[in-house]
Amino acid sequence: MLPPTQTPVPRPILMQQSTATATATATATDTATATATPVPQPVPAGQPASARPPASPAGSEPAFTLPKLLLEIRDLRDRGAQAFLRAMDGGMVAEQYLLVVLGLLYREGGPMPATRSVTLVVRSMPGVAYTTGKELDGDHKEIHFSTEYMAGLGRERAGAEMTGVLAHELVHCVQWTGRGTVPSGLTEGIADWVRLNCGLAPPHWTRTAHGDWDAGYQHTAYFLDYLEDRFGDGTVRRLNGRLRDVEYHEKAFWKEAVGCSVHRLWVDYAEWLERQTPPQAPDPPSEPDPPPQGDRLTPPADLDTNTTATDRGEKGPTKTTTTTATATAG
Repeated sequence: MLPPTQTPVPRPILMQQSTATATATATATDTATATATPVPQPVPAGQPASARPPASPAGSEPAFTLPKLLLEIRDLRDRGAQAFLRAMDGGMVAEQYLLVVLGLLYREGGPMPATRSVTLVVRSMPGVAYTTGKELDGDHKEIHFSTEYMAGLGRERAGAEMTGVLAHELVHCVQWTGRGTVPSGLTEGIADWVRLNCGLAPPHWTRTAHGDWDAGYQHTAYFLDYLEDRFGDGTVRRLNGRLRDVEYHEKAFWKEAVGCSVHRLWVDYAEWLERQTPPQAPDPPSEPDPPPQGDRLTPPADLDTNTTATDRGEKGPTKTTTTTATATAG
């Protein structure tokens, strides 16, 4: 019996491509690869959290090449994870706000940290969120986001609050840290300054000049916003850029950056803030208390009194009081 006939696999026919066509194809491919997504406009304050910042027309905003963005949800049945999925498109929001973050902290084509990936890990844990680098390679960042915190948010504020926290943590993935020497108050302040300028400040944030300038978070964020107004747009970007290759030494850093000490600026900020606060109207005068009437002593009804009264409330020689009681026969 003859073995079954096997059809041989044909050799591929390679069609030669003209040099001009090959060059054009390679050029088009390279151009498409190098084109990055334009920076979107931040969401204005008060806009619904479900709204997405629209992409700007090409060329109107600086563009950046983004690291790989990954999403990991540990437990889809977790109430917080369900709230996260219900309130926001994590991948889309991360991409759009990372572009906003980069636009606020860097110029197109300028040096930036070599962050290669950012993984958003939605999981059960205490606290709100934190950012870390992977143990084997710090250029791969992880943002850990608490599902307990998400589950406790009201539906009206859930999307805006989650997006604000995410924007804050994305800053930690791409900001300079002065080789790890920048105080946490300044790094956290820059992150909340970005959140503030994304229109994502929560309603409970307030400007204050109490305590130290580097207390961090919104306390320092509003101070940085004052410096941005005082020294011009791009001030915080320049502060961040100075932390690229040098260690942070407070006195020298601020003197070189803005020409004076940060403590002098903090005093100026406090004075400026006081001028912004409208004076409070004085309290209306209270009605005067009525003059004292003195105590009027009323003897018990069953007493027949023959009394030499003492002067009411006056000090002086002791005066005698005689009281005669009329007994009732039993």
